Amino acid sequence: MNRKLLTATIIVASFGIVGTAQTAGDVAAGKTKSARCVACHGAEGQGIPPNPAIAGKPATEQVQALKDYKSGSRTNPVMKAMASALNDQDMEDLSAYYASLK
Repeated sequence: MNRKLLTATIIVASFGIVGTAQTAGDVAAGKTKSARCVACHGAEGQGIPPNPAIAGKPATEQVQALKDYKSGSRTNPVMKAMASALNDQDMEDLSAYYASLK
């Protein structure tokens, strides 16, 4: 294999590894952090009307929704307050947990 191709392959592979490490949430940590979510979204993320079910939704969508609530680009006073208390890792962990549920 020529040297340039090998170098390019290593660089591209490292982006994939870094990207995965930075966006992966911890399901167990998310379960622990979910105590505040249960009142509106249920013990298994099934939703308590009028609140939506979040179980099984893709983690990336859930992270984006939390970030949108925190920034104010999505409006819901309760979710704004909840999301404002979360850092990026909390959002990743919670989203990984709820995405893991069926």
